[in-house]
Amino acid sequence: MVDTSSIITALGAGSGIDMAALAADLATAQFQARSERLVARSEVLERQISAASTIKSTLSLLASALGDRVRTGDLSPQPSIASPAVASVSSPAGTTGTGSYTLEVLALATRQTLAGPALASADSAAGAGTLTIRFGTTTAGGFTADSGQPALDVEIASGATLSDVAAAINAKGAGVTAYVAQTAAGAQLVMKGAEGAANGFIVEATEIAGEEGLAALAWNPAAGGDPARLLSAAGDASFKLDGLAMTSAGNATGPVAPGLSLVLTGTNAGATTTITFGNPAAAITGAMQDFVSALNEVAEQLRTATDPLTGDLARDPGARALRRALSELAGEVIMPAAADGAPRTLADLGLATQRDGSFRLDPARLEATLASSPEGAAAMFTPGLYGIFATVDRIARNAARTGDPGSLAGSIARYQIQSSDAAKQNAALAEKQEALRASLTARFAKADTRISASQSTLSFLRAQIDVWNADKN
Repeated sequence: MVDTSSIITALGAGSGIDMAALAADLATAQFQARSERLVARSEVLERQISAASTIKSTLSLLASALGDRVRTGDLSPQPSIASPAVASVSSPAGTTGTGSYTLEVLALATRQTLAGPALASADSAAGAGTLTIRFGTTTAGGFTADSGQPALDVEIASGATLSDVAAAINAKGAGVTAYVAQTAAGAQLVMKGAEGAANGFIVEATEIAGEEGLAALAWNPAAGGDPARLLSAAGDASFKLDGLAMTSAGNATGPVAPGLSLVLTGTNAGATTTITFGNPAAAITGAMQDFVSALNEVAEQLRTATDPLTGDLARDPGARALRRALSELAGEVIMPAAADGAPRTLADLGLATQRDGSFRLDPARLEATLASSPEGAAAMFTPGLYGIFATVDRIARNAARTGDPGSLAGSIARYQIQSSDAAKQNAALAEKQEALRASLTARFAKADTRISASQSTLSFLRAQIDVWNADKN
């Protein structure tokens, strides 16, 4: 008897193999190891990008918040005045003041106000030509030109009304404003200059023949101008600080003493008021507590990310550079021009670095500094080139420099490039895997065809064998 099972086995008949699935499985197996390595690398890169971006963002927010706090000015001694109706007081940015002052305001700075003759209405024809305004010291009886201020020419178009004249003056934006007042006498052009004695003015008129009228608006007290049209004369502010006579062209005086500016609002001749500077110790203590807490948030993120065993940035140069900068922060001289005995470092304000890279506030050290040099401590909280804000801002900017491969931003850029490369490699690998699958599928399809032909032959042979076996029986 012929053994049909061996023939069937030899010919592979009835194998039942899913050739498409087999092709896919073989293609996947061929590239699986490389694909898994790329996926793992991509996941690491994404974690590195996330960790570095988070630290950089937190540091940037710290610098920004510190800048906002410094610019409010409440961390430096702020002046206050006993009689706020007389003046408002402030410290110019980047300056500090101490002690106390007396203030006596004798006169406020004034603007010249000049009225024109009355016309029927604002729409009355005013003439055409040019109004020339010259600046200087004006009184009811005379005028002294200020050679330092050029004359202002205002062209008045043909057919202009009184309102048009006011608009033309305002359009120049050159220290004189105008409006039309509807008074009991009629419509009158009112012109106002800037504060200060040197900002008085006279008005000259050049008329176009046939459209006369501007001459009525001209005024010069030295040439017989009606003194009644001068509603108020320009004058300087006059005041005494600690008994010293001072003047100012405007009521906003600018700095008049270290850390002190005034805006005069009233007079108090014969009744001085007092200006004093407060102690910012409480505000500075609170600011340092907030600063240490914020620094520790950055330090904690950095410590986790650079852990030698589990940190995604354990060997990152940008993270190491930032950690080194923070470790040196407390002892860094941030006030190089400070006077002898004045605080120069954040350690003088109580900032202390601990062994794990975190920070703590030494209240005794801070209290001693505030007691011995409150002005020096306050000076460290300024928006200038030196101080706490400038130092932290510099660290944040260094970390954000994309062109520096040793910065956090440089690391982020590098990881992003590597992540993009990994994605491209993974895509290329997928294309190769698909090409192999398609090739194997085609080859297995041909094998299936041959197996089908073999199965037909096998069926014939089996029938013949069955016949032979029947005959023998």
